[in-house]
Amino acid sequence: VFDQYGLHGLKKALPPNIQLHDFQRSIRTYAADALNSRRNISPHDYSSFFCTGGTTGLPKIAMRTHRNETSNAWSAGQFLGDGVNPDKRIFCGLPLFHVNAVLVTGLLPFSKGAHVILATPQGYRGEGVVKNFWKLVSHYRINFFSAVPTLYSYLLQVPLNGENIASLEYGLCGAAPLQLEVIRSFQEKTGLKMLEGYGLTEGTCVSSVNPPLGGSKPGSIGLRVPGQLMKAVILDERGNYERDAAYHEIGVITISGPNVFAGYTLPEQNKGIWLDLADGQRWLNTGDLGYQDEQGYFVLTGRKKELIIRGGHNIDPSSIEEPMLKHPAVELAAAIGRPDRDAGELPVLYVQLKPGAQATTDELLSFAKANIGERAAIPKKVEIIEQMPLTAVGKIYKVALKHREITAELSTALQAVGIHSQSLQLYDDKRKGLVIQLKVDASETEVAALAVLQNYAFHVDISVC
Repeated sequence: VFDQYGLHGLKKALPPNIQLHDFQRSIRTYAADALNSRRNISPHDYSSFFCTGGTTGLPKIAMRTHRNETSNAWSAGQFLGDGVNPDKRIFCGLPLFHVNAVLVTGLLPFSKGAHVILATPQGYRGEGVVKNFWKLVSHYRINFFSAVPTLYSYLLQVPLNGENIASLEYGLCGAAPLQLEVIRSFQEKTGLKMLEGYGLTEGTCVSSVNPPLGGSKPGSIGLRVPGQLMKAVILDERGNYERDAAYHEIGVITISGPNVFAGYTLPEQNKGIWLDLADGQRWLNTGDLGYQDEQGYFVLTGRKKELIIRGGHNIDPSSIEEPMLKHPAVELAAAIGRPDRDAGELPVLYVQLKPGAQATTDELLSFAKANIGERAAIPKKVEIIEQMPLTAVGKIYKVALKHREITAELSTALQAVGIHSQSLQLYDDKRKGLVIQLKVDASETEVAALAVLQNYAFHVDISVC
């Protein structure tokens, strides 16, 4: 458009309330090697404060330094190599208040001189973005983009109508596990290599990722990026370091390095997040469970306690439970995540009524909609149970409720394709985490069952009777 109309022609074509600026003229007033203010920024000066989710009801504000930001952008850039350069175009569809948008589709490509295509202010949620995504790729010749698992599931439903998407090289995925079937289907449809990764706000953004060149392991979160120390450790009952985990032994994922944040703004929220490994390094307890294999790849087997992740959006169960406990008929409330092939998880609420109290599920669901402030946290369904499962010390035992929802979801999915087996069982494996065990009566049924269960982020063990 600029080549066709020129600067003055564009000014005449625009409405009078819209100003047009000459970029080259504007930057001439700025020094090339220093800030005009002459301010000297220390690596340890705070650069950003990010609100991050947690397993408690209190918000946490993570304090990060310039050293955190620049070191993580550098290390992720080194890992991706020449894949990010001034000739490349990166699509940013995640919200700019999220660390992934700020670093992976922000500071990292800017530091490499790459071009960034910004979506609408609402990102992927903007009207028309998802349904026209392949057109955007074709028009802007996008090389890579970053998204949560839900987005990849949605894009599988968007048909390719002759758009040229050959420019795509790879897609990055984090925030929640990406189902193996989604990875396979998306790569078949687009020819795009999927790179699963792992990171958290407290680690600036990226701690590990599958390599763009060479081997990647679907289902893993890849190799640690340069400068990122990362390992699984075994903690005692009080949360103190006991020893490093062996290969394939599940432990707590810990990270250390220049990308690890300074701490939370509230001192009480920093209790228990740092581990003393007696090596002089500052190690952060991520709260996530996983293991490392002999090749250095990490695999997550569990998430931070009780956190519900809906389409990459962290939902604190207490944000559901606390409002519901205000209902006059509710005695106990427990919110958990039910597996969902599109959203990853959907919130489900279990309630135990007070003795003699009366309430219906429809009434409780209406109460939830009226009293839960976060729309994504409104439960998909409410279940009234006679007795809430409790541990020996009287705490609500959410594992039993979680397993109940997993069994119900997978059984429903299997029945939808004509598999009505009642032999579906769940058990915890020390190496693999939660395993789905299913017995079927024929090899054809085994293939059909595997196609269904691969849509969920669980290990599957199917045997033919």
